[in-house]
Formats: sequence, structure tokens, C-alpha cells
Amino acid sequence: MTADNVVSVAVVTGASRGAGRGIARALSARGWRVYATGRTITEAPPGGVAVQLDHGDDEAVARFFERVRSEGGLDLLVNNAAVISDELVSPKPFWEKPLGLGEVLDVGLRSSYVASWHAAPMLVERGRGLIAFTSSPGSVCYMHGPAYGAQKAGVDKMAADMAVDFRGTGVATVSIWMGILLTERLRAAFAGNEDALAKTAEHAETPEFTGHLIDALYRDPSLSELSGQTLIGAELAQRYGITDEGGRRPPSHRHLGEPRTPSPVVLR
Repeated sequence: MTADNVVSVAVVTGASRGAGRGIARALSARGWRVYATGRTITEAPPGGVAVQLDHGDDEAVARFFERVRSEGGLDLLVNNAAVISDELVSPKPFWEKPLGLGEVLDVGLRSSYVASWHAAPMLVERGRGLIAFTSSPGSVCYMHGPAYGAQKAGVDKMAADMAVDFRGTGVATVSIWMGILLTERLRAAFAGNEDALAKTAEHAETPEFTGHLIDALYRDPSLSELSGQTLIGAELAQRYGITDEGGRRPPSHRHLGEPRTPSPVVLR
């Protein structure tokens, strides 16, 4: 909640499972009213609202954000919606993978733009707000192939360019590199091998971890100084003194690549 005991409102896209569900839960635990969206979502975090929504359907997305406006407006948008396929992690070259993997450029990149377009006026009206994109080092190193990499590089750049347009409005944008996530999918992959799971967990992050970081970012009086940047989640945790489940401190994976620094040149 804010200092005036007014509940802050967040939209978390792609919250059916994985990172999105964890972020929604963490924000809810921090006092946010959360609209958690997803194509198959059935359960909202406590104090939140579950909204079945296909972020590839522009008209449905428009109706959803009109609902958010009618119910009081918005303070935070977390763009996390993406298409995840088992084929994504295949070591095959991209032309031997299904063409459908390119859908991540629509539900992942374009859908983030569309959601931000609808959210922006509400955030500007508030006089303070945040759009956070979930990303990964795959934006600068080879990870899962060109479609995945282009999507992550795209949201990093989107955060940088939107920050230029938001200057002077009180609204900030950031892209956050998450680490290895202890999602339901990952845990299931280690079924029956608890020792291997525990070893992996030493270097991983819970899905809730990024949600706590986003909450801290929103409340940071210096948020405007970070706007437009791509930030490494584990390093943000050090800035804010945040630990993960069990007091763990997830490591930074900066060795995989450096977040790109946007050029200060602005051409209009």
C-alpha cells in the first residue's frame, strides 16, 4: 500500500504459471491488488483478480484495460506474457524446429507493446508508475535460438525507448534479467532426483523473487534514475537487501553477457 493507505494496482501478464504466477503472488503479498492474466489462468493470488485473456487478441486486450480503468486505474504493468514450448530448448538449429516457435515474437514482444500502449495513459494520469519487462541474458548471448533471443532483445530495447517517451511524466520503464527459475516445469524435470534439484536450486531463483524486486523498484525514490535500463535481478536484490526463499542470495549471471547500454542520442 501507499503512504495514504490506497491500494496500488498492478497488471501481471502471462500469470498462469511460472514467472508470471510467482510475480503476481509476490506483489499480492506486498499489498498490491493484482490483475493476473493468462490464457489458462484459473486462480488469482490473494486479493487479486484472475483474468482469462489471450494477449494475442488485441480487441480482448483493449476490453481488459478498459475494465482496469473503470475499476480505478493502474500503477504498475509487468509484461511477462510469452509462448513457451518444449521444443524451445532443443539443441537443433532454428530451421529444424517448428515454425510456430516464432509466435514468441507476437505473444512476448508485440503483446508487450500492445499492453504498454493501453497502460501508458493510465500510468501517466497517476503521475507515477512503472512498466517492467521480464527478460534474460538471452538478449545478448545465444540462448534457445534466434526467436527467443530476438524477443528478449526486443523487450530490453522497448524499455529503453519507452523511457524516452515517458520522460517528465513520472513513469519509468525497466527490463529485468531473471536467472534460472525454479518453476513447476523445472521442478517436474527433476522428479525423483531431489539431490540434483537441490544443487540446481543453489543457483536459481523462485518465481516470486522477481516480484519482490519489482515491488522494491516501484517504491525506490530513485526509480527515475533507473528508467530505460536493463537490470540484472540478482544485482537488484543486492541493492535492496532482498533475499530469496530460505535466505538464499541468487547469483548474478553477468558472465553470460553485459546488458546493453542505450545510446543517449534521441532522433525524432
